[in-house]
Amino acid sequence: MQGPIRWWAREHRVHHRYTDTPDDPYNIKQGFWHAHIMWMIVKQPKRAARVDISDLKADPVVVWQERNYIILALLMGWAFPATLAGFCWNDWYGGFLYAGIIRMFLTHQGVFCINSVCHYLGDQPYDDRLSPRNLPHALALFTLGEGYHNFHHQFPSDYRNGVEWYDLDFTKWAIWMWGKLGLVRDLKRFRQNEIEKASFQQLQKTLKMREHQLQWGPSLEELPVIDWRELQAEVKAGRELVCINSAIHDISGFADEHPGGSSILRSFIGKDGSAAFNGGVYSHSKVARNILSMMRVANLRGSSEDKLVEKSPGV
Repeated sequence: MQGPIRWWAREHRVHHRYTDTPDDPYNIKQGFWHAHIMWMIVKQPKRAARVDISDLKADPVVVWQERNYIILALLMGWAFPATLAGFCWNDWYGGFLYAGIIRMFLTHQGVFCINSVCHYLGDQPYDDRLSPRNLPHALALFTLGEGYHNFHHQFPSDYRNGVEWYDLDFTKWAIWMWGKLGLVRDLKRFRQNEIEKASFQQLQKTLKMREHQLQWGPSLEELPVIDWRELQAEVKAGRELVCINSAIHDISGFADEHPGGSSILRSFIGKDGSAAFNGGVYSHSKVARNILSMMRVANLRGSSEDKLVEKSPGV
């Protein structure tokens, strides 16, 4: 009792083509409840949205079902469960109420949650440019597996929503079983390589956004360049500067917190501590290198080997 096949499929195709736009029949940007149910209750303005449903119009089953929809809906939605319960255990009203009215209400809410909750909550492992989201664990039972909505919008012709075999996608398992029984055919699956690429690209984007939220210290390109003489002059003026890997670092705010002790770190003030930092004394961890990068204040021109060598005119 969710409308004729042709109408339902048309609205669904419009939703995919015009997701999150005014032409989307259950546009989440118009509010949660609009996407959930109000779009069916309140008269919507006429849209110019166009989708191809020529295949549906040419399907004799679809045409026959739409022509006889009212009687089919009443018979199969309410009369059949009432009759079954009435003949089997003499509970006509129970069959009509529980297997008819209440069952219809609950299953409708499950379908409606795909349009509302799955465009509102959850993660977006394949693409975050539009609103569809994956919320599989909370909605797997209620939606019969269609909580993997971000996947569905990126790979709409794939009969699966939960792409992994262990995903709680009951609809996928049912369709797969019908395929083995010969009841359905020509099941579509996107190539795994394309699925992995989309996942990888979204992960890259997420990591890039996370990278920009973190402080990595000043880049070497934006720092001034000084030579060894200038470094010595700064040290004589009282600055606690150490050269490591051709970059000058101000350790004044960190020396007392150095896990190896402040004395060993301060023993390299005005010197090149690269060899000691990279394994001569201790091969420092990635975390230590990240902390060090926050102390960069300048680049060293030339190398520490130049030091204070005075070249005679004949050299």
